[in-house]
Amino acid sequence: MIELENVTKIYRMGKVEVPALRGVSLTVGQGEMVAIMGPSGSGKSTLMNLIGCLDVPDSGRYTFEGEDVGRLSDDRLAEIRNRKIGFIFQTYNLLPRLTALANVELPLLYGNGRDRRRRAMEALEKVGLGDRVHHRPTELSGGQQQRVGIARALVKNPSLVLADEPTGNLDSRSSEEIVAILQSLNREQGLTVVVVTHEPDIAASTQRIITTRDGVVVSDEPVKNQRMALAGIG
Repeated sequence: MIELENVTKIYRMGKVEVPALRGVSLTVGQGEMVAIMGPSGSGKSTLMNLIGCLDVPDSGRYTFEGEDVGRLSDDRLAEIRNRKIGFIFQTYNLLPRLTALANVELPLLYGNGRDRRRRAMEALEKVGLGDRVHHRPTELSGGQQQRVGIARALVKNPSLVLADEPTGNLDSRSSEEIVAILQSLNREQGLTVVVVTHEPDIAASTQRIITTRDGVVVSDEPVKNQRMALAGIG
């Protein structure tokens, strides 16, 4: 599904060039659950932006489902982001005045109203929030807000889910619930899941850990004993 070959990315601030990625090569297969780790400034966020088609490489090649991302138009990149990739954010990015249901409907805004409502309901039920659909974010716990964020990522039936520090703002129990959902999506529905995290326990819940430092991949190792989240969805 994902293949990067000697990818570089340089950010320019005036006359200063800051290399964020320095020749990264890696692959992620369909149905894998992978963690990307690394300290601040290691390039992991830039790598995630490239994988999510939010940016393109300066050199090298990134292929997503057989398409060379660097050669695609802005419209095609937007289409891939909207149809094939679901994004989960650390800060949830929910609109506070909208209900959980309305927040999940947003990616389907231009679709049929009745079908939009049905699909959003189904997505919320998948994450255990069928009884919270009319609650606004301020009426939900942090873990429940993140589940709304996951439902929003799922509502368009993407082939790839990208989660950026999805448990960074949560307590340990809520974190376990989120990891359990991501593992279920991967194992039971076959979704490819890529998680950016600085938490070793979260990384150990995936199948493979890619570690970056100073813009390069310094290790890419399978998880020998994947930690399975045990928390139920409440």
